[in-house]
Amino acid sequence: MKSRKSGRAELLKAAQLEFEDHGFEGTQTNAIARRAGYAPQTFYRHFPDKKAIFLTIYLDWAQAEAIALAKADTITAIMDALLDHHIAHRLFRRSLRHLTAIDPEIAAVRAKTRQQQMSAITDRFPHLTQPEALGLIFTLERLCDAWAEGEFEACGISQEEARAQMNGILRHALRAAP
Repeated sequence: MKSRKSGRAELLKAAQLEFEDHGFEGTQTNAIARRAGYAPQTFYRHFPDKKAIFLTIYLDWAQAEAIALAKADTITAIMDALLDHHIAHRLFRRSLRHLTAIDPEIAAVRAKTRQQQMSAITDRFPHLTQPEALGLIFTLERLCDAWAEGEFEACGISQEEARAQMNGILRHALRAAP
């Protein structure tokens, strides 16, 4: 018999895959349970609803991104970490952007996460003010999402040109120390 802890972990993994395949709106809790190898009612032993599991995955996602960025020691490594993370979770992030706009609870959790990101940036790069760090987060987040969604290429900008632009923005912000 599977433990409660392993059941929760399996549901999280299945939910992440479902959200990546179908987005938030296209994912059903029954499909998550079945993908994890459980009967549909098992989902509710671990999570009250689909939004709760989505938020848990988002917080795990944000933590994984923070760990990857903390390990990145060059501009190139920082951009690689950001782009890899956004590309790997493209449809999940699309759902996150939409839900942030329409759901106050998700918006509040995302704002708290961004405050943590802002603190991590200003701790690592003390020449940046909090507004500058948040502006950098918003700018790079949008550009990475555009990269993952193929928006640069759709507008006739090569990935190399887009990458150079993003690197330039990051390099300018991080070397602006007084």
